[in-house]
Amino acid sequence: MAQELYSVEQVANRLGLHVRTIRNYVRDGRLKAVRIGKQYRISREDLEAFTGTTAAVVDVDSSARHVEASSIVHIDAVDRATADRIGTHIDGALNRPEADGLKAETIYDDERAVLKVIVLGSLPATADLLRLINLLADQ
Repeated sequence: MAQELYSVEQVANRLGLHVRTIRNYVRDGRLKAVRIGKQYRISREDLEAFTGTTAAVVDVDSSARHVEASSIVHIDAVDRATADRIGTHIDGALNRPEADGLKAETIYDDERAVLKVIVLGSLPATADLLRLINLLADQ
């Protein structure tokens, strides 16, 4: 049966650490590894002993990474008409092609005259919508 060996990069990805940190662990003797040529390889058993868990190292394809933002905007001293106007502009912004799957919900509290906007989406689309909300709130 072949022994599973992982690269320093694979272990770093699995543990969420920098490659240099893993190399330092190996050099300090905290993590057992074998040197093959100029590269270190860590066995599955040694990684499990180091982490105290079972090791399932998966190569992470960072090109497939998806980053999203979640934001809550609180605007106080807003009357119902202003809240409706801001909500209409937000709805319009969500229907543009640049919205890129952006989602937003508006909630207005009549008693406290507070508008809350919950925004979920990609970083660029969220940033654009937050700029729009800022402009509308300042009017």
